[in-house]
Amino acid sequence: MVKVKICGIRREEDFYFINSLEGIDYLGFILYPKSPRFIDWETLRIFLKEKRKTCVGVFVNPDYGDLRKALNLGIDLIQLHGEERPELGRKVGMERVIRAIRVKDKLKIPEGWEGVYAYLFDTYKRGTYGGTGESFNWELLKDFKGRYFLAGGLNPKKALQALRILKPFALDLSSGVEKEKGVKDHKKILELLKGLKELS
Repeated sequence: MVKVKICGIRREEDFYFINSLEGIDYLGFILYPKSPRFIDWETLRIFLKEKRKTCVGVFVNPDYGDLRKALNLGIDLIQLHGEERPELGRKVGMERVIRAIRVKDKLKIPEGWEGVYAYLFDTYKRGTYGGTGESFNWELLKDFKGRYFLAGGLNPKKALQALRILKPFALDLSSGVEKEKGVKDHKKILELLKGLKELS
């Protein structure tokens, strides 16, 4: 069955609920201070001591020192969502990098990012780095052969629709399973898992 990542977790009640669920494989934590879903280092440290899933630290144009700090705290994978150079990925180790690519009207894989853990395809929106709540044209991915996370405005209904067209390695949901920015909707997450189980 397709794997699932819930991203933008920042509240204690959301973390412990999602961390306990069967069918959730990845927890995503936003370490980009300008994001409304930003999590501070101390809260992240507490959460990582209790983790039961693969944990992803999401960064936008970070310093290498912050990446090392996240890995040392227990983050498993680094998601790069800005204009980072491949050299930064190589310093981390490409096998630990999820390279986010914002898709507009065509699919273009930037050079130098071969060997990453996975790509993540999100919706392009000028001036933002994800979390737009908007989807892109999934047909652009139909012939893509690599491992990828599908993101971009997915909610339980859209996620199931996407799986009728594509075969992603994982689904990445954030705004589509929220009551408001940074506040997860537990009922929507359970709805997603129920739908995926019925589809499998």
